[in-house]
Amino acid sequence: MEITREPLGVIGVITPWNFPIAIPAWKIAPALCYGNTVVFKPATLVPGCAWELTDILVRAGLPEGVLNLVVGRGAEVGETLLTSDGVDAVTFTGSVDTGGRVAAACAARRAKFQLEMGGKNPLVVLDDADLDTAVECAVNGAFFSTGQRCTASSRLVVTEGIHDRFVEAVTGRLAGLVVDDALKDGTHIGPVVDESQLEQDLEYLRIGTAEGARLHFGGEQLTRATPGHYLQPALFTETTPGMRINREEIFGPVASVIRVADYDEALQVANDTAFGLSSGICTTNLKHASHYRRNAEAGMVMVNLPTAGVDYHVPFGGRKGSSYGPREQGRYAAEFYTTVKTAYVA
Repeated sequence: MEITREPLGVIGVITPWNFPIAIPAWKIAPALCYGNTVVFKPATLVPGCAWELTDILVRAGLPEGVLNLVVGRGAEVGETLLTSDGVDAVTFTGSVDTGGRVAAACAARRAKFQLEMGGKNPLVVLDDADLDTAVECAVNGAFFSTGQRCTASSRLVVTEGIHDRFVEAVTGRLAGLVVDDALKDGTHIGPVVDESQLEQDLEYLRIGTAEGARLHFGGEQLTRATPGHYLQPALFTETTPGMRINREEIFGPVASVIRVADYDEALQVANDTAFGLSSGICTTNLKHASHYRRNAEAGMVMVNLPTAGVDYHVPFGGRKGSSYGPREQGRYAAEFYTTVKTAYVA
């Protein structure tokens, strides 16, 4: 008896704009290594990065036709990839709504698919947390990369005893951040990616205020010498888990603080979400840290670290509405990019 893994054939790779080199690379590399060919469709906002990555790989010696770049709108080019019988599998990273369309189209023709979608990631801060560490984790995870990461910690779940000190310290840190051209020395936060995303961020600021949350800091549009869609990082306080700003992914420099009584309530609130990508806790209590690692309903758990960040050699992916299918990266990539064959010889 022999058990082997074989390539699937043609892989459709559909990627987002927020990590225009990294995400395509960690999809394309295993697809090619396991013997597949690739049709690569990047987000329409970042065709230049896709072109450069493809050009590098082609000039490195890939045979003609092994890696193919197609650029265009998702409604046209993306739809063709999803419905073509010549594409054997589709790996997708993007929004929840688009992920649902990818799943429906692939399932209709029995094509294999892999989805990496949104997150509404919690960072729990307990009374015994080191305050400096907690502030660093919160500001880095929630606001760096302009909050445009599916792993961003947009819900800061903070216990009563440290709540006021934490909010004050985060506010002080935010006030010192420089929002400007991302290529400028000294810039901490760059512009929002485009006008459409900026309007979405501003709409959620309006929604949060209308729901009764307090816009404790920021949320102002800014003007800089370099043209761009600049938004001051925004922090909501006095929020509740049921508010839309705590249920829906905003994908911008906006975070909410949810006050809780103790660790048990913090864990319950952290898991009270349709998503399950990344989850973090700041604590010096080994018992709570160990319990949280085991009971957080997420694909990745961070202890005293920002929720946003991953090593490329370990599996990446989430639970619930964040992901579908095998994990990306590391050895787990074989689960998606190959099929298993069992052979018996008499």
